[in-house]
Amino acid sequence: MDAFSAQPPTWTEKATHARGFQCPTCTAESVEAVAVWLNRRSPVLTELGRRKWQEFYQCRCGCVWWGWSDERPPKEPLRRPNAPE
Repeated sequence: MDAFSAQPPTWTEKATHARGFQCPTCTAESVEAVAVWLNRRSPVLTELGRRKWQEFYQCRCGCVWWGWSDERPPKEPLRRPNAPE
């Protein structure tokens, strides 16, 4: 499955909007998903004029959920082992 495919996969039909950008069933993070599809065909404009889109995730527990791209938490910076904080 191509995450950028123009056609949504059938598994997205049962998706639930998740709060907190994690699986609503088992709380797994989006990076742990077994499948991902980005709905880039229908972007929505925010109040500031930026685009956001739906990101669909099929979790390893079987739950299918989605969140807005602007709800995704920022990535934490990588730290070297034994590096000062």
